[in-house]
Amino acid sequence: MVLVAMDIRQRILRAAAGVYAETGYRGATTRRIASTAGVNEITLFRHFGSKRALIHEALRFADVSAPHALPEVPADPPRELREWARSCFERLHGRRAVIRKVMGEMGEHPEIVQYIKSNPCAQADELRHYLRALIARGLADPAVNVSAAAAMFLGAVFAGAMGRDAMPEIYGQPVHRTVSSYVTLFLRAIGYPAPARTARRNGAAPSR
Repeated sequence: MVLVAMDIRQRILRAAAGVYAETGYRGATTRRIASTAGVNEITLFRHFGSKRALIHEALRFADVSAPHALPEVPADPPRELREWARSCFERLHGRRAVIRKVMGEMGEHPEIVQYIKSNPCAQADELRHYLRALIARGLADPAVNVSAAAAMFLGAVFAGAMGRDAMPEIYGQPVHRTVSSYVTLFLRAIGYPAPARTARRNGAAPSR
């Protein structure tokens, strides 16, 4: 019985997230959500109490996947950043309909922004931590503005994930090539692999 109830609940949440992504808050009526989920409105209200509670829970439910994590200690920055950025890119691209709808309605419903910003904020923290680890190991320029570098990189990933279907003239490259290009440019911008500093740290004369 508990499993059946959980199945119904998750079915309603999936339906609510899909209807919201398609129609927005006003269009996501409880009648339409119930019909999409294959339940009646009484069942919907019994599980969630109100439309507001349902929409909030559905947006939270739609963002449960965890992206690939960056290592605490950098070992192979190009590979690690490519895998991490590809994970972030695909996650954003998969949720682009919901993200666009929330961003379009944030003036009217500012409280729902929390459901699309928590993970990007966490990813920014993770990238800043990773960049500081690169600097600490002599693999990046210590003068780099860590916050600005992370924002620039994540901004490129976000724009590519959100815009590739709408603006193929700009974002027409395959995902793997796009992400690889972003990582290459990011590493150059932060001074990786900083050969002169690495050589000095190891006691060798820098090459000219």
